[in-house]
Amino acid sequence: MIQNVKKAIFKKERKQLNEDSVFWNAVHSVLTSRWSKSNTPLHCMAHSLNPKYYSSEWLAEEDSRKAPHQDLDVTRERKNCIMKYFPNQDERREVNVEYSNFSLCMEDFGSVDVIHDRFILEPLTWWAVHGSSAPKLQILAFKLLGQPSSSSCCERNWSTYKFIHSAIRNKIVPQRAEDLVFVHTNLRLLSRRSSAYKEGPSSMWDVGGDQFDSLDEINLGRLEFEDLSLDEPELEAVLFGGDAENEIDDELDI
Repeated sequence: MIQNVKKAIFKKERKQLNEDSVFWNAVHSVLTSRWSKSNTPLHCMAHSLNPKYYSSEWLAEEDSRKAPHQDLDVTRERKNCIMKYFPNQDERREVNVEYSNFSLCMEDFGSVDVIHDRFILEPLTWWAVHGSSAPKLQILAFKLLGQPSSSSCCERNWSTYKFIHSAIRNKIVPQRAEDLVFVHTNLRLLSRRSSAYKEGPSSMWDVGGDQFDSLDEINLGRLEFEDLSLDEPELEAVLFGGDAENEIDDELDI
């Protein structure tokens, strides 16, 4: 995928692939950073349990593609995940045998339907239909591949920005709005240091994301513009003292 992006950029800039491109360097940095963030033992284990990535159809789409059991980086992280998830050596050996049968299409995984369905069926469905011969891997696949994708982190940022830059208060310059979001987010992080965050009616208040009403007629009397980024009623009751106050001052200066 990264090579395709590089080719597209260099073609647009009318450069050879061995030439230097400032734009490509910036894009490459973003892509590798995202890959490094997702290159964890748990992600690699989930990648290794996706039957689609072993199918001949998927591997044939790109010459550079490898099956998970042939990728060195993925294999190392997968082993780390198995080591942590199955600390017992005998149990871990059983899991490794199950994985070898799964990845190499051996025993029950070698039938025509099992191999054919790898590319067609959804991963979770495939494991439900064909994974009973590897019970430990099947349970792990249900846990990892059954996790829903979520944009809650992005939505949390959007709701914060929407709270600050509402239809009524739409004349804030972009830099001012960004600064308010920055301060608001820092206050959220600092609130996790208080004891009230760990216990009480507002404990773990930000785990499920946040959603604020815009400054409509009902809320205008309650919030003043200068307090816009500081008020989350009943949620950000944070007691700062000593070092914490200094940290707030430093961040506000930024």
